[in-house]
Formats: sequence, C-alpha cells, structure tokens
Amino acid sequence: MPQKSKPRDSRLKVGVDVPWVTSWSDEESLGVRPCPTVGGRLAVCQAERPGLGKPQYSLNHFRRQRETVGRMLCPMCGEPTIAGDRWTQIAKRVPAGLLRAKGLGMALPPAVGNERIVIDAGSIAPLHDACVKRSLEHCPHLKAHPGVEVMAWPEHWTVAPLMVQAVAPPVLTIMAAPIAPPRAAVGFLQIFGLTQDSDPRWRRRLRELDLAGSEPHGLDQNRTAV
Repeated sequence: MPQKSKPRDSRLKVGVDVPWVTSWSDEESLGVRPCPTVGGRLAVCQAERPGLGKPQYSLNHFRRQRETVGRMLCPMCGEPTIAGDRWTQIAKRVPAGLLRAKGLGMALPPAVGNERIVIDAGSIAPLHDACVKRSLEHCPHLKAHPGVEVMAWPEHWTVAPLMVQAVAPPVLTIMAAPIAPPRAAVGFLQIFGLTQDSDPRWRRRLRELDLAGSEPHGLDQNRTAV
C-alpha cells in the first residue's frame, strides 16, 4: 500500500499572510470532547497543525476561535489586544431588544435595556488597528464585503456560546447497538460589545424585523459527528 505523503509546510506565514484563527486543510475534525477554552465543557475540536496543507480562509479553527474571544486575542496575529487598541471590521450596531427578539437574550445581561446599542460582532473578536489595516489591504473577501465598517471596541462586552448538536456516526455491527442520543456541544463563541449609546426608537426597528425569515440562534440545527 503506498504511503500517504507527508503534508508540506506552507510558505504562507501564520499570523502574517494567513489569519491566526484560520483553519488549515491538515487540521481534521476530532469530534467533540471537553475543552479548556470553555471551562471543560464539551466542544467541537480539531487537530492542531497550523501552517500544514492549505489555508481554509472561509473556515475558522474551532479552538483558536474560542481562544480569540475568551482571551481577547487578535484573530489576525494571535497576540493579545488591549483596551484602546481593539477594533472590529464587519460588526453591526443593533439595539439589545432586536437581539433578544432574535433569540440572543441569553447573551445579554438583564441590566442591559432593550434600547441600548450593542455591537454584534458574531464570532469575530476585535483586532489590533495595525492588523485591521493589513487585512483590509490584502484580504479579497474583506475588500468585496459590503458591510465593512471599522469601529472602536467598547470597554465592556459579553460572550455567549454557539451550540451544535453532536451525534455519533453510524457504525455497521452484527448486533443491534443502542444509538447514543445527541449531545449539546460548544462550537464557536459569540461576542457582543456593550456601548453607552441607545436607540429610543428600537421598537420601530423591531416591527421591521422579519422574524419568520430569521434563523434561530442557540442550539444549531447542524449536527457534528462525535
């Protein structure tokens, strides 16, 4: 049987040419297992081989993504960000009431009023100013993105897990075996900046929201094999 060729190191440098958070083709899925990035809870995990194979620019590495949000690491270079040098590129400013209407109330502290403006950054942690400029200059995806708006990150923020259902893959056996029930596991971490701004007309925006066409947050309908 021919031996599988060993993947070669890419000439692209992680954290410079390729964002630190990006997944690489040689970082296969490891299913779900307890992960320290979420306090030992079950989470989707991958092999750790950044720089091997080809960069998967449209896919974030699960553990590295959770590290960026949990430890406030720059998704581009992987180094810590500090207050005063945290910026976001494609986040949206929305009233807290709209997020609650979309099922994201568990991500917001009860003290945050519905009229308060929240920066919904999704799963993208803030970047350094220098990294923002470098990514906007070199990333074709960002250059073509219609929602690019560089904003300073606020002093306070909140984090919520994006959950998935983990199911055991089917296995052929002679004897019928019990099927393991799906288990909830953390996929990515979402981050929301808490500004001091407010929108007293937030209810008008709520009426314009097409809830019937919005996707539910929380327990993702996609399933990940254990």
